[in-house]
Amino acid sequence: MSEVQTQKNNPLHGITLEKMVTTLVEYYGWGELGILVKVRCFNNDPSVKSSLKFLRKTPWARAKVEELYLEMLREKAADENKSPWPNRE
Repeated sequence: MSEVQTQKNNPLHGITLEKMVTTLVEYYGWGELGILVKVRCFNNDPSVKSSLKFLRKTPWARAKVEELYLEMLREKAADENKSPWPNRE
């Protein structure tokens, strides 16, 4: 099986860490992001640059960010599928 076939179902394929952090900040804001992923770079003088530096060196923190990014994608998808009038077609 080629890498293209194995990556086809990976929602993180082609998404840079910078894009993930930027999107999460836009969606949650630094304050909530710092609560959801408890790392200093999100809570004390946060910036995308300092966050990327830390996350690239810290696999467990990067995994938490990736997990939160996927959860945010699921939330967005669920919100888009909600009708303002339940049980109506």
